[in-house]
Amino acid sequence: MQQNNASGADTPQILREERNSAETAVALPSLSLDRTELIRAAQEVRQNAYAPYSNYSVGAAVRTIDGRVFVGCNVENASFGLTVCAERNAIFAAVAAGAREIVAVAVVTGDGGSPCGACRQVLAEFRPRSGDPLEIITTDVTGAVVMESAISALLPFAFDLPS
Repeated sequence: MQQNNASGADTPQILREERNSAETAVALPSLSLDRTELIRAAQEVRQNAYAPYSNYSVGAAVRTIDGRVFVGCNVENASFGLTVCAERNAIFAAVAAGAREIVAVAVVTGDGGSPCGACRQVLAEFRPRSGDPLEIITTDVTGAVVMESAISALLPFAFDLPS
């Protein structure tokens, strides 16, 4: 969802965010997904994270347009630049299985952290070609939703090459 400001430029709008009961916004349209299943898969794979340096374990589960679910966890390395985020691991597993469109991702962290910029760009690469939103759900370890948004709101000016 985009909003035009006074200058006519598009500005991002987070569709739904909950840090506590005092903070809420507009709800993301339902994509008829079993969010509970997606969150549970991300919670489970988070336990496999390899995060000896940051102690910040992350689990991610992506749902492809055909309904398949792929998971990934973060894998750190002593050479920090070689670390890979959970979201990208899940996306790459989906791509390795032939998927090219992702409709939703659940990310589970200790505090409900949001995908980094690199993960946002990779998610944007595999958003539905129909123009439907790619839903992002972040939760804390209890499964409480911290943020729910569309990739277009989190990365409104994603890099894209003309087809």
